[in-house]
Amino acid sequence: MVDTSRGEAPARPAEEPRGCLFALSQPPLMIFLTVIGVLLMMAALHDLFML
Repeated sequence: MVDTSRGEAPARPAEEPRGCLFALSQPPLMIFLTVIGVLLMMAALHDLFML
C-alpha cells in the first residue's frame, strides 16, 4: 500500500465541550419547549376550571 500522507495532519482547533446549557440556548429547542409548555398549561387549566 502506498503512503500518500504528506507529513503530520494539521492541528485541529481546540473544541470546547458543549453541555446542557449550550443545547438550551438554541432557539428552535426553546420554541419547541415553550409550545409544549403552553399546551400542557392549557390542558391543566381546562381540567381545573372546565371539568
